[in-house]
Amino acid sequence: MSLFQYKGRNQRGEAVSGQIEAGSADAVATQLFNNGIIPVDITVTSASADVLAGMRGMFGEPKVQLTDLILFSRQMYTLLKAGVPIMQALRGLEGSTHNPTLVRVIGEIHESLDAGLDLTSALRRHTDVFSSLYISMVQVGETTGALQESFLQMSSYLELEKETRERVKSATRYPMFVVISIAVAIFVINLFVIPAFSKVYASFGAELPWATKMLIATSNFTVAYWYVILIVLGLAILCLRVYVKTTEGRYRWHKLKLRLPAVGGIIYRASLGRFARALALTIKAGVPLVQGLTVVSRAVDNDYVGGQVAQMRDGVERGETITRTAAATGMFPPLVLQMLAVGEETGAVDELMGEVAGYYEREVDYDLKNLSDAIQPILIIFIGILVFILALGVFLPMWDLPQAVKGG
Repeated sequence: MSLFQYKGRNQRGEAVSGQIEAGSADAVATQLFNNGIIPVDITVTSASADVLAGMRGMFGEPKVQLTDLILFSRQMYTLLKAGVPIMQALRGLEGSTHNPTLVRVIGEIHESLDAGLDLTSALRRHTDVFSSLYISMVQVGETTGALQESFLQMSSYLELEKETRERVKSATRYPMFVVISIAVAIFVINLFVIPAFSKVYASFGAELPWATKMLIATSNFTVAYWYVILIVLGLAILCLRVYVKTTEGRYRWHKLKLRLPAVGGIIYRASLGRFARALALTIKAGVPLVQGLTVVSRAVDNDYVGGQVAQMRDGVERGETITRTAAATGMFPPLVLQMLAVGEETGAVDELMGEVAGYYEREVDYDLKNLSDAIQPILIIFIGILVFILALGVFLPMWDLPQAVKGG
């Protein structure tokens, strides 16, 4: 149970606020609705939140996270469904949102609406915050008169997106931590442990095995140029980060991620699930297929997969079927191609893509739960080879110690 701070409006339109202890924000919202209160803002009470926000403000304007967009979409849905005018809803959210960047964006959207723009045009001025998928869904909602439903669909989609990203990050965090720990251990051994043994071996005056010579040479280089190694390593990481932020670098990195051992398959299936979910959402909302594929190509969060989807869009523009264009990319497995073919024949592509998305989301969940079992053999083999080399180099001379001493 957590303590939540809420702000809302009662049945007379008066502003009310307070605290409720509940298991989740949805439980708080349900309790408030039952009491005749329309929630405007629900946040977990935390004394450290304001301190962290202040520290972030010292280092520039914070980014709008998925959590902020989920809460914004959910609140917009609730307010619009309750009959609150959109201008009043934005004004209320502007005063209750905690992220200063989102506060500024909401204020600018409010000003754009005051100037006579529609909500879609106002959102297009902030593509760094709202994705093309988000803007397209809002546009469909404005056109059909179901804007609140668009916000509800986007909040659900963003929640799934957030959960998928967190799962993929958790999948890569464990092996990265282990590899970094091994690298640090090797560096410490070369810097402190092996030099102590090399002094003992030097006093023998005997011929050393090749493994010991290799370890001593590596250790001597590390001791003499450890600062150079750290500088080169730091520059390499910095250059790699800069390169990955470029268009070509990001494309190649996203393609490489799909081929990484153990986690590459998980990232691939997560991307397929994201593609299917976004495509189902756009088709169900009534977005034209060509425009929908353009939106999906930017929503899959992988430039390589997005490039393949863009090729599908080009094929559809030429008059080809979506199944044929998907097969031409060579990226989609038979399951997706078969579901696309059946969906085109029956006119239910959105429903079948929703089923595909659910299937891959369950696959990703299962793979993540069993990830440690898949990674452990690889790590054990790697660590075993490392320990074998170290033991061979350190202890081989000790086995010949009686002959070395006798010869001396």
